[in-house]
Amino acid sequence: MTTAFTFVPAPAHEYPDHPERPGRLDLLASSLDTVQAQRLESVPAAAEQVALVHDRQFIAAIEHACREQAPAIIDIAPTFITPSTYADALLAAGATLRCLQAVRSGEASNAFAIVRPPGHHAEPGRAMGFCIFNNIAIAARQALADGLQRVMIVDFDAHHGNGTQAAFMEDERVAFLSTHQWGIYPGTGRISDAPHAKQRIMNVPLPARAGDACFARLQQDLMRPLFQAFRPQLLLVSAGFDAHWNEPITGLGLSISGFLSVSKELLKLASEFCQGKAVFVLEGGYNPENVAGGADAVFSALSGSAPAPDAPGPSPYREPEIEALVSEIREWHGFT
Repeated sequence: MTTAFTFVPAPAHEYPDHPERPGRLDLLASSLDTVQAQRLESVPAAAEQVALVHDRQFIAAIEHACREQAPAIIDIAPTFITPSTYADALLAAGATLRCLQAVRSGEASNAFAIVRPPGHHAEPGRAMGFCIFNNIAIAARQALADGLQRVMIVDFDAHHGNGTQAAFMEDERVAFLSTHQWGIYPGTGRISDAPHAKQRIMNVPLPARAGDACFARLQQDLMRPLFQAFRPQLLLVSAGFDAHWNEPITGLGLSISGFLSVSKELLKLASEFCQGKAVFVLEGGYNPENVAGGADAVFSALSGSAPAPDAPGPSPYREPEIEALVSEIREWHGFT
């Protein structure tokens, strides 16, 4: 089994005192030479590829703003741009597409696109939530353009992937499952967001401090039934390490071992339904130790290598009861 990865740290895409900063990848960057994976060269996505998801007027507006207005805040999140942001965002999307290409062609069994700026909040006509272009949505649309008929996106970032959901709200070829902390930015991700897309768009709004035990429950009671109903040919994963219990701006409860467990289960489902074809894409994570540890967990799951010790350990907080939530979601989707 060959694992591949791309790395786009975008060092010039930085704004003073902003949590989505190049330094969040510093610890991870120092470990990449030792991972059991093949590094791929990244090339920028073409504007036509970005336009598979985003409005052309929006793409042009981002290019113009980066050239004429940067540095600037363009969204209340706050989302920022610098003079390099347009090029950085094209490269992040292109690096994600390079991973997709490697997996689809058989060059790699699976892959991990470690990129910034992140993407899952970016809607077709709007940059938001620290995100410029929606990297994972662009990859999904490219896979469909190349001939696939069913693509599954799973998002375990602490925040709801509103941009990804918006991109595929009416596209029956793409299923979307998001686990996220309820009550935080961007305020979307209700169970009932997509009543016309049951068994295709599944939102799992979790209470604060939901962690390893809660996610183990979700894997069997929600993820597996959705895979069985949709039967995808490709798995794409928005990997947000801000779901860790000691993140600075969120309050979920996963540990590094929890990220490993979730990643292994997703790859097990990919093996069962997608011939093992899976691409993980970095989203959030603002504590550099969590990003490095979470990425190590993903690489361990992808390549079968031994994981590093979980230095922060398990969450010290008691996990909430989610039985009623799981039952409600299963009933909504007809999985009872």
